[in-house]
Amino acid sequence: MASKGTWSVIFDDKVVVKKTGDMEAEPMGHYIDDDAFWSQAKFSNIWAIQYGCANPDDEVEHRDTTPHCTYAEANLGDFNDFITRFDAAHLAKLQYDWDVWDEEESVKGPRPSSYSSNSV
Repeated sequence: MASKGTWSVIFDDKVVVKKTGDMEAEPMGHYIDDDAFWSQAKFSNIWAIQYGCANPDDEVEHRDTTPHCTYAEANLGDFNDFITRFDAAHLAKLQYDWDVWDEEESVKGPRPSSYSSNSV
């Protein structure tokens, strides 16, 4: 894909990457362990998504010779489905990090109980 989006989805790796907001400087990806989600028929010919590209015609890359297209043209449903899964995985990471925090380092505050990427 030629364009850099604000979100990336890599289907073979089952990873959603956030590259905007609090992760613009250091994008972060999370493996989404949900085979039922990834195996939906509508995703069968999708290689990757670069959501929020400067050139929307370059958002969805197909496995075959189908030309790149916009996310809307690909008819993949609400992109918030990816964001919701990312947010849940990121919250689990934040909670894990909190749980294994070295108590001698500093005061860590309350355990994280929510995380939101601000839906698109």
